[in-house]
This record gives sequence, structure tokens and C-alpha cells, in this order.
Amino acid sequence: MTEKKNNTALKVLTGILAVALIALSIYTIKFYNEEKENKEILQREKSVIEDELNELIVKYDEAIQENEIMDQDLVNARDRISRLLDSVKDNEANLVLISRYRREIGNLRSEKDRLFRVVDSLSSQNQMLSTSLDSTSVALQERTKLSDSLKTTNQSLSTKVDKASRLKVTSLSGEGVIVRNSGKLVENDRTRRIDQVRTCFTLTANDLAEAGEKNMYVQVYNPENELVGDEIVVQHEGGAMVYSAASKVYYENEELDVCILANTKEEKLLEGTYKVYVYNGTILLGTASFNLR
Repeated sequence: MTEKKNNTALKVLTGILAVALIALSIYTIKFYNEEKENKEILQREKSVIEDELNELIVKYDEAIQENEIMDQDLVNARDRISRLLDSVKDNEANLVLISRYRREIGNLRSEKDRLFRVVDSLSSQNQMLSTSLDSTSVALQERTKLSDSLKTTNQSLSTKVDKASRLKVTSLSGEGVIVRNSGKLVENDRTRRIDQVRTCFTLTANDLAEAGEKNMYVQVYNPENELVGDEIVVQHEGGAMVYSAASKVYYENEELDVCILANTKEEKLLEGTYKVYVYNGTILLGTASFNLR
């Protein structure tokens, strides 16, 4: 009788342990799936943050090129954003970091708005001062200070002419292409079939620009912000820059259509949004994006 009771108790205990093991397995699988999903969400959020920081950098680059006032303040702000972008790229995404980066982006946007308002205000004041100087220049022609005033004005005009003479691009686009045996290029948006990334744009007509041979560079970044291409290192006065592809074009002050091909590596072709940046030397001329699936 005692042996029968012991067997019954053993079966009950075995059943309880089996149920507990099944419950633990279900909980473990559920926890693993939730953890995986959370990591994917955080990674996507990290990519969004990187894109927003890149867009802020581009806006500051454009503002720095267009304004000679407060250039250093704008450069310092852009450098802070670049350092934050490096931090985002280097650190693995987690909820605490994502929250901190979101707060910092909010602060950076507020600072951008403030700086740009100050730049606009100073530009307006500078314009009014220039107008005032022009209106009094006739009366000051015989005075000795006129020479210094004219030198200052000439320097300002020289800076403006220099900026007006820079190349500009329109119709900037990027796309994946297949290279046929005949050499013909066929557009394709599937990562498995792409041989190269083609970036096309139009250099606008500009009589103030210096005609001649121009060094054009392209950077292509995949959805994980990895550089796609030949990783061409070019030494500039301010340091080295790495590009996906390069091309020399001959510019004659008229509209010129340009396409530059960047080679690809299979491991860097990912589904998602790609960004392309076009440079003339170290000067960023424009940016665009395209999707691959």
C-alpha cells in the first residue's frame, strides 16, 4: 500500500515538474522574442537619429557656405553634432542612450533655430549698413578714410563673389544599376542584382565660376551608414576624406550632366534607404536618397 502511494506521489510530482518546465520554456521563448523585437526597435530608432543628425550637419554646411557672418559659431555647432553622431555610431542602442540622444537632438534643434535667427538678423543689419555706406560714399570720396572703407567693401565683395562662383547642382539622384555584357546600364532596385550605384546630377550654368577641369566626388551610405564603394582616400588641406567614387569633368560655365558610378560589395548591399553626397573637392554640393529592396 505504501509503495502504491509513493508511486502516485512520484507521478504527481513528475507531472508538476513537467508543467513547470513547459511554462518556463514558454516564458523563455516569449522573453527572447520580446528582447529581439526591442533590440530591432532600438536599432531602427538609432538609424533614425543618425539620419536626423546627418540632416542637421548638411543644413549647417549649407548655412556656413551661404553666410560669412557667425561662421565660427556655426562651425562649432556643426562640430558638436558631428561628435554626437560619432557617439551614436560607436555605442550599441539601448533605451537610456536613445532617450539621451533624443533630448540632445531637441537641444541641438533649438540651438540651430536660435543661431539661424541670429544669422538672419545680422545679415539684415549688414545689408542695411551696406546700403547706408553706399548712400554716403559720394560725400566721403574726398576723405582719406574712403580708401579703408573701399578696401573693406572690396574684401566683402570678393568673399561674396567667391561664394557666387561656386558650383551648384540640380536634379541630384541615386540608383542601383546592372551592368550588361554590352556595357549598357539598366536601373534596378533589388540588392541581389545590383552591380554599381549610379549618382547623376546637373552642374548648373554659372558665368562666375572658373571654367576647366573639376574634381567631383561621391559618397554613398547604406542604411547602416556604411560607406559603399571603393573607399577612395583624398588628402585635402583640412585633412583626408574618404569617398565612394571620383570623376574629373570639364566644365565650361554651361549646364553639364554628370553621372558617377560607385562599385558595390555584396555584404554592404542592404535593403532600405541609401544616401548620396556630391562634393567638388571638400565643398558639399548636395545630397539625395534612394531605396533598395
